[in-house]
Amino acid sequence: MSALQFDFDSLVDRRGSGSYKWDDYSSDPDDKIEMWVADMDFRTAPAVLDALRRRVEHGIFGYTYVGDDYYDALTSWFERRHAYRIDRKRVIYTSGVVPAVSAIIKAIARPGEGVIVNTPAYNCFFSSIRNNSCRIVASPLRRVDISDTEFNYEFDFENFEQLAAEPSNTLMLLCNPHNPSGRIWSEEERHRVADICRRHGVRVVSDEIHCELAMPGRRYVPYGNIDSSAIICNSPSKAFNTAGLQIANIICPDEETRAAIDRAININEVCDVNPFGVEGLKAAYCHGEEWLDALRAYLEGNYLFTKEFFANELPGYPITRLEATYLLWVDIRRSGLDGDAVERELVQRQHVRVNSGSIYGGDDYIRLNLAMPRVVLAEGLKRIAAGLKSI
Repeated sequence: MSALQFDFDSLVDRRGSGSYKWDDYSSDPDDKIEMWVADMDFRTAPAVLDALRRRVEHGIFGYTYVGDDYYDALTSWFERRHAYRIDRKRVIYTSGVVPAVSAIIKAIARPGEGVIVNTPAYNCFFSSIRNNSCRIVASPLRRVDISDTEFNYEFDFENFEQLAAEPSNTLMLLCNPHNPSGRIWSEEERHRVADICRRHGVRVVSDEIHCELAMPGRRYVPYGNIDSSAIICNSPSKAFNTAGLQIANIICPDEETRAAIDRAININEVCDVNPFGVEGLKAAYCHGEEWLDALRAYLEGNYLFTKEFFANELPGYPITRLEATYLLWVDIRRSGLDGDAVERELVQRQHVRVNSGSIYGGDDYIRLNLAMPRVVLAEGLKRIAAGLKSI
């Protein structure tokens, strides 16, 4: 199928489908637009749908055996697409990247030890650290204003090294690419992180769930190609919109740590996966490449549309320069309200839901999900502009 034949403009009504994104707030008005939790409002790749239909037709859904074809799909995809060689003996599968991160913390960080995160940061990093009785050690990213309407972030390496040098801080959670800012870390940044952590004995865990969603012309580099001791977590779920299939992988290079993680996976009881996750991953990685490239082009169009909209309609609200993901980080300080208040105002008055930045460590920001048909995106942005202007 030609990339031009993939349809990302079709409207799919997700209400009543058991969608956490669309059905979680039963009291919300029917015309509300959901621009919050990070899943897309597009059907997944046709190859994935076909594979799942075949599995349904079999009609028996017992305990799942993960065979060689699963590892072949995973390893060939990353080697072909990202020049990243994965030894299948180093792979542990589990039900999601968040359970993976939690199990890794349990396995290699003692209670009370510090885990470094670069803030703003993915909110589940905080809960995974707390749930394993470790300390959250925030290393704030440094904001860089590109223009009056655009900004991004970079590492504050002086602060980061001070924290890494503290003996009780033993682990770092890296987000590559970064959520919520949409950064793809530069080669220099990746190497400096690896050097600092190596010198101070800090183990890096890299969450790479958004790795396939680099904007066209941008290149994601697996952190495992920079730091051979790092533990990598990945999944097709964000790129192929299959989070509900619950499948992810941990790539851990050394046998001792891998055994400890495997024990933690079993302690947390996230060692079993379902047959649809396995079939979905194989189909995505074996037959989904053309669809993914078409999706990335569409998401770039949504980002450019949004960028122009903010420049014209909301010039006092700078946004991040998006290099990857479909998640936009918006500075809302001009409103005079914090992220929680803006989120409430937009839901109650404009019937559009966004994420408050407070859960990511950024009270003066909101996060927008742009992964939807453009006509819906346009209406959502129109409502956001009306809400911010009225505030």
